[in-house]
Amino acid sequence: MNLKRAYLLLCGFYTLLILIGVIALLMGGGSLLAMIQLGVGAVVVIGLWGYFLDRGFMNPRMWRPLAGLLALGIVVQMVAVFTADLSSAALTWTLTTAIFSVLPMIFLYRYGDRDQPLWASPEEREGGKVLGELLEGQPELMVEKQAEDSQATVRVRKAGDGYLASVEREREGEVEAFEERFRCPATLAFFIEKFTCISVGDFATKYRAGDTRPA
Repeated sequence: MNLKRAYLLLCGFYTLLILIGVIALLMGGGSLLAMIQLGVGAVVVIGLWGYFLDRGFMNPRMWRPLAGLLALGIVVQMVAVFTADLSSAALTWTLTTAIFSVLPMIFLYRYGDRDQPLWASPEEREGGKVLGELLEGQPELMVEKQAEDSQATVRVRKAGDGYLASVEREREGEVEAFEERFRCPATLAFFIEKFTCISVGDFATKYRAGDTRPA
């Protein structure tokens, strides 16, 4: 059995736990807390399937806070195990829930990293491909552009196994400069187009037209 199949079986196991919980609630009712836990668990399972299938489900910004919520839940449960006067059944349930929350917490934290191809749109993947191809022939790319109410200069170069984007932009008389590192070229393309008035097409127009003057 390879690791990928093992992870998918793990997802299936957590999905089965949620289904068992749903059946238990339908058969015997349940407290409001149990329903909330089941709802959170269902969202966690969606994130696990997305992570192991390399699919972007929902919004990447929600998964790391959810991982933080799981971490907080683990801490609270472990404190309860060692300090609260729990019955044997409650102690077993609390300890089991805490243990089974550790792996989802780790995986959801990784899943929430925006700098991955799975969160990129087809347009962003194409833009990343264009930037990657241009950087194969140039040590650094630089585009400066004046828009209606803003101006920006973007420099892009490879930095080890990733990419470094240096941005200087001016808007309404205020100038700011910052740098960001990326592993995924599609995320680099997303960053440039979202936070500046420059598009990937501006880089392609400049460098594919033969303008290779150093920045």
